[in-house]
Amino acid sequence: MSGVRRQRWFDGIAIAASSACLVHCLILPGLLVAIPATAAWLAIPESFHLGAFLFAIPTSLVALAIGFRGHGRCLPMTIAIIGLLLLGVAAVPLAETVVETPISIFGAAALAIAHVANLQARRRVVASDT
Repeated sequence: MSGVRRQRWFDGIAIAASSACLVHCLILPGLLVAIPATAAWLAIPESFHLGAFLFAIPTSLVALAIGFRGHGRCLPMTIAIIGLLLLGVAAVPLAETVVETPISIFGAAALAIAHVANLQARRRVVASDT
């Protein structure tokens, strides 16, 4: 698998995971409040957040490292580190607090933005090489 293709694959996984996190943070609580009967079968353990964070670290870092080698821009990695830090803080020390969800939302959004920026930067380089 070529570097560009591998980066697209990892960025795609990371964007999908960030999107799933946003859906989880934004829609699931509303659904559980709106339809109390769903709480019994949609209950997600708090360990889910830590697992999602531990999944985000390697997939994001691999995609961003491959992208950086191809485009040399620091901005996607900087945004991703901010997003990962926010997700980590929300998943561990702030787990099950009132601020966990908003911090997770900002972290997941930042991470998704970083991966989109990574893809766009790589596309610009590939386009300018042709």
